[in-house]
Amino acid sequence: MKVAVGSTNPVKVEAVRSMVARVWDDVEVVSVAAPSGVSDMPMSDEETRRGAVNRAKAAREQAAADLGVGLEGGVHSEPFGLTLMGWVAVVDGNGRSGLAGAARLPLPQHIAQRVLAGEELGDVMDDILGDHNTKQKGGAVGALTAGLTPRGQAFAQAVAYALSPFVVPELHTTE
Repeated sequence: MKVAVGSTNPVKVEAVRSMVARVWDDVEVVSVAAPSGVSDMPMSDEETRRGAVNRAKAAREQAAADLGVGLEGGVHSEPFGLTLMGWVAVVDGNGRSGLAGAARLPLPQHIAQRVLAGEELGDVMDDILGDHNTKQKGGAVGALTAGLTPRGQAFAQAVAYALSPFVVPELHTTE
């Protein structure tokens, strides 16, 4: 089994590796730079989902893999404020797909204002934390939860959900 991840971000790749290794004994996980086709800071569920699907399809094709996995983080405006969220898509070459969302976390107002003004969340977090490349570490979710839920863990849960049509296909048939 060959699984292609549409990202070179080590946090995203490890989130996928940690889940697929629990399903298949002989699995090769490869990382490819796959285009999302959406903005660097997706600003809605729809845009973030589209980015995940685009990355999954492109990764599978580029790597000639059995499965392609796309992970996309973004934000979404809710009545109570801006939330941090993510989507994961898994696709195969036969038209089967899985799609799942990561948990949502309301962003503090001062962070939300900067994102709404056009800054990418990763850059905002780097500035606030005095760090570099936060999104390839614990991410905003890790910082905002004091490490209780690092970015990789949040994405790994969504990967598990998105894999469901592939690990229990008999429950996902339309018959």
